[in-house]
Amino acid sequence: MKSNHNKQFGKWGEDFAVSFIEKKGYELLARNYRYGRVELDIICRYQNEVIFIEVKTRTNDAMAYPEKAVGKSKQRNIRLAAENFVEENQITLPARFDIIAVVKGEKFEIEHIEDAFYPFDTY
Repeated sequence: MKSNHNKQFGKWGEDFAVSFIEKKGYELLARNYRYGRVELDIICRYQNEVIFIEVKTRTNDAMAYPEKAVGKSKQRNIRLAAENFVEENQITLPARFDIIAVVKGEKFEIEHIEDAFYPFDTY
């Protein structure tokens, strides 16, 4: 179970990521959408795509890269939740899965990895 500090730090990373994508012109559709036990951090629209963004926040860039924490099982769960969101909201746009890595070391770093994994392919 996450400590309260970790939850707050993760929320800070998500807030930072939302601010980052909004400055890039993305339209926020939802945050922290839940499907069963799975949570989609950020759902947005950009041009003609719906984008599901997993945010990974770490405190030290010497640690493993945050985006490496999104393994095959996590990807599968994100896809299932995204499929439900698309169906529930009758979205007909193509989907994309991105990762935003936020690292707070000596300085703040943010990396937006577009097409980090593929939508609705074989699991």
